[in-house]
Amino acid sequence: MADPRTTARLVKDPIGRLGGGFMVSREAKALCEQYGLGPRELYFRGRCGVLGECDADVVTSVAVFFPPAHVEESWYGGRKLPVDQAVELYAGACHDWGRRRLGGHDGCARLAELLEPVVGQASSAGAPLFAGWRAVPLPGDAPARAAQLMHVLRELRGGLHANAVLAAGLRPLEAILATGHSGTPFGASSGETVARFFQWPEPYPRISPELIARRAAVEEATDDLLAPVFSVLNEHESDELIELLRFGQGR
Repeated sequence: MADPRTTARLVKDPIGRLGGGFMVSREAKALCEQYGLGPRELYFRGRCGVLGECDADVVTSVAVFFPPAHVEESWYGGRKLPVDQAVELYAGACHDWGRRRLGGHDGCARLAELLEPVVGQASSAGAPLFAGWRAVPLPGDAPARAAQLMHVLRELRGGLHANAVLAAGLRPLEAILATGHSGTPFGASSGETVARFFQWPEPYPRISPELIARRAAVEEATDDLLAPVFSVLNEHESDELIELLRFGQGR
């Protein structure tokens, strides 16, 4: 029987992969082509548009792990698409990806049913993108609904993880480089691979054993912060959620 902290630890990788899968999907690529946007222009306008129309510095404050110059260029470059429309389109890409990717999974309805109280009752403190996305209406069909709920929960962990990184005195690039990453939408990746994907300029600094240990402690702290979120589920429901999310492993 999984307790809340164990649940937080065991679901983080599948939530990371599935909750962000639509961001690197054919559905998102089609929107970029349709509206003449670069991939990161759609990403920042769509993902961070829940903050409203704002200065790039506001977006940088929540897109903690990206270089500020890259955030600014992408955010302003995407202004050809109003934020309300960008969020609607991005949510639609999430829904369409969910229908394609999850539509054959018999547990979608139950997955959404379990995730909804987790998302609905979580505190939004320190996680503004989570708060913004939680306010986006959910679709009615189970695959799309489950996809959006996983995305929203991913935003919660991402916001709390950023807080833990900064509280530990780590620079965002150091946090990226100091570990491998197994919960990304594109699978397991090294720190350097993720840093390049996020557009951090090279050469990268040497990562000491002390930084690696601090980064490992940050991961533990993030699990601690997420544990209360899953306390709304009983042990049976937690086990069920963990099992339902296993379908995405290795696919």
